[in-house]
Amino acid sequence: MTARDELRQLLIERSVRLGDFTLASGAKSDYYIDARRTTMSAEGQRLVGRVAYDAIREHGLEPTHVGGLTMGADPIAYAIAHVSAMEGAPIDGFSVRKRVKDHGTGQRIEGGLPESGRALMVEDTMTTGHSTLQAVEAVRAHGAEIVGVLTVVNRSETATSLYEEEGLTLISLYTGAELVEAARNA
Repeated sequence: MTARDELRQLLIERSVRLGDFTLASGAKSDYYIDARRTTMSAEGQRLVGRVAYDAIREHGLEPTHVGGLTMGADPIAYAIAHVSAMEGAPIDGFSVRKRVKDHGTGQRIEGGLPESGRALMVEDTMTTGHSTLQAVEAVRAHGAEIVGVLTVVNRSETATSLYEEEGLTLISLYTGAELVEAARNA
């Protein structure tokens, strides 16, 4: 079984829930995917780091940094950073706060992302793509270049075109539909 297959199975077991849910976007759904239940687990860290790192290389992206809105993006960014160091091609992680801190140095972006950085934005589960777009705008305002967006689970029908309009490639490791179908068949 490949790491991709293992991660898919772990997402189905730990993260997919069937029932009636209201999503962050306000939309109603008969399923919910909390990818953090997978990405924050020890096994999930190993697998998401490997699968995401391989997808980044497969798409020819060459980020110097990887991150997104805290908290969903954090475990993914750190897992990718870990694998990249093991592969000898380090990609450092960073986090984007929802708003500027009102104490300390007052930063919105943590982790040392330089203005000259090439950032890959990551997300755990993408429903509309708009929350990650907020992080994209913050990183662009910081001065760093965005090389693309990666989501572990894409349940959106419009996110690809949203990011195309921004000149960005969206890499989706899995779709919500494929995970839900597998969960229903299990």
